[in-house]
This record gives sequence, C-alpha cells and structure tokens, in this order.
Amino acid sequence: MINKPLSILIVAGEESGDMRAAPLVHAVKHHAPDTRFFGIAGDHCRREGVDTFADIRELAVIGFVEVIRNYSRIKKVFDLTLQKAREERPAIAILVDYPGFNLRLARELKKMNIKVIYYVSPQVWAWKASRVKIIKKVVDRMLVLFPFEKDFYAKHNYTADFIGHPLIDDVHASQESDAFKISLGLEAKSLVIGLLPGSRHNEITRLLPVMYAAAHILKIKNPHLQFILLQAKSINDELVNRYADLAPQGLKVSKEYYNGLNASDLCIVASGTATLETGIMGKPMVVIYKTAWLTAFIVRLVIRIKNISLVNIVAGKKIVEELIQEKATSVRIAEEIQSLISNPEKRSAMRKDLSTLRTRLGKPGASQRAARIVIEEFPQHGS
Repeated sequence: MINKPLSILIVAGEESGDMRAAPLVHAVKHHAPDTRFFGIAGDHCRREGVDTFADIRELAVIGFVEVIRNYSRIKKVFDLTLQKAREERPAIAILVDYPGFNLRLARELKKMNIKVIYYVSPQVWAWKASRVKIIKKVVDRMLVLFPFEKDFYAKHNYTADFIGHPLIDDVHASQESDAFKISLGLEAKSLVIGLLPGSRHNEITRLLPVMYAAAHILKIKNPHLQFILLQAKSINDELVNRYADLAPQGLKVSKEYYNGLNASDLCIVASGTATLETGIMGKPMVVIYKTAWLTAFIVRLVIRIKNISLVNIVAGKKIVEELIQEKATSVRIAEEIQSLISNPEKRSAMRKDLSTLRTRLGKPGASQRAARIVIEEFPQHGS
C-alpha cells in the first residue's frame, strides 16, 4: 500500500492553462480524493485545492521579446520549480501548455524519473515541428484537444491521446441575454459589441486602446451601438482603469465572461482561446493581434499555417477575418465590424460556419477523459 497521498506537480503558466487544469484536478480528486496537487497555477486551481508556490501572474508573458525582458523572473520560477520537485519527489508531473517553459522543465523532470503528462499540446503543427523530437523523448503521455493534432503526431510516429476540448463543457451562459444587458444598464434591444482584449498584461496594453479607438469610429456611424468590455479575471482593475479615458461613452465592464459573450451580438477578439469561446457561443467576430515587432518578424519566418486564429484553424478554412500587426488598426477593425453590422446575410453565414465548431471539438467530458489517463499512470500500489 502507498503510505502517503500521491503527489502530483502541476504547472499551468497562464490563465487559459489554469482554467484547463482546474477541472482536471477536480476530476482526478473525484476518483482519488487523497491525491495532493502542488505547483504553479492561479485562482481556478487554488479553488480545487492545489498548493501553489508560484502564481501564473509571474509567468503570463508571450512573445520572444517579452520573454527576454522578463527572463530573470521566469528563470527564478523555473529554478524554484525544480527545487520543489526535488524536495517533493512527485510521482507525476502534469504540464499544461506554456511550451517554452514546460518543455525545458520536462527534460529536467525526466532526469529525476518523474513521469510527465503534457496537457494541451504545444502548437508544433504551426511552427517548431522540431519540438516533436523533444516531446518523444521527455513526454510520457500527450493529451491533445483537437483531432488534427492526434493525426499530426501519428505522422511523426508518436501516439497522442485525443480527449476533446474542455470548453465544450465550460462555455455556457447562466443568464439570458436581455436580462444580463439590463443588469448592466444596457438597452436590451440595441446592438452590443463585445470587446475581448485578452488575459495577459501586454495584450491589454497593445490591444485595448485600438479596440476603444475602433469603438469610437463605430459609435459615430451607429449612435445606438453599445459596448461591453469582457475583463479576464487575470487582469486587475488598475490596468483596465488606466485606459478609462479612451473608452467609448456608455461602455460597460464585466467579469462575467460567458454571460457577457452571450449578450454580445458581435465581438472584437484577441487571438487565442477567446476566439474558440466566442465561436462556440456562435458570435460573429473579428480577430485581432499585436505583439512586439521583432516577435512578429520571427513568427512570420517560421510559421507554417495560413491562419492564426483557432476558430479558422479548427474549421480548416477562413471563417472570421484576422487583422494582425500592422493590419490591426482602429479603422480596419471598425470597417470589418461595420460590414457585419450592415450585412445580416454575412452575419448569418458566419454563425452557420461557427455552429460546426462544437462537433469538431469532440464530445463533452474532456476533463474526465484526461483524468482517467492521469490515473492510468499512477504508480502501482506497493511500488
């Protein structure tokens, strides 16, 4: 018999990873209540009882330039993670996305004979396919969210486990659209644009001002237009308030993400998981993104896919417009949203295409399927 509770290291480097990891922790504990989780996570995982020695806010940066700027802080967290792994000697490590950090960590954990389960695959199908060689050496089980990822790994002679996407279970509004609008002080029958600027500090600083500028242009053409800023829980009020003077008149701010999405008729969305959430809700959108110019330059050299938004990637075709880097201007964004406002047929066609996302993302129960795989990797009793 095992004399002490099984210990599992979990590393979720940013908000989306924290959200994916929390239901997995819950599902594992449902089957194995004595399991102890510790690691790097945020509020979602802490609510599930994960003991954290570092918070996701310490790692929530994206892009080559941003990582370099924050290298000393990230390195400090990396070293602390290895120290905790040596002290705790977990039976399993669950590494959630965040590949620049987690793949390096996986190499060190394998040296300690710690079994590595990787949850949410690095986007090796988009760029850095060379990482597959590393994954084959240091990752014991790779859990993927999209069926095309399983096929990609199979072509590289590696068996990945397709579990489906947890968002299928998560993306639900708890309040009817009109009721939520009224609760925010909005007109129930007027058109609402949802602004989703991302969950990282540098996304807010780069994207929120341009979203606000686009909103002003749209407001001039459509005086009755209304706006909701959907604020990720990882973003503090102080950062959002920094741009309050730029906000369009009557803007409402909500942290009730899915209720806010449900109440939105159209959305301006930062590229990332939010595009899938918006797509699952069936909301026509424009996807935008800006990063440091050097990061963008390097990405353009190495990226191997035409589209960058997950909605278009999962669909296998271009459904929504992507305005990236120099194209992500307030004028272009406003033009694309205006074309959707003015063309009901275009909105309807986009909603029809978006309706296929749910079937492509697998059946409900992804977190439970992931938990079963984790439990399969538990050391045998008496070992």
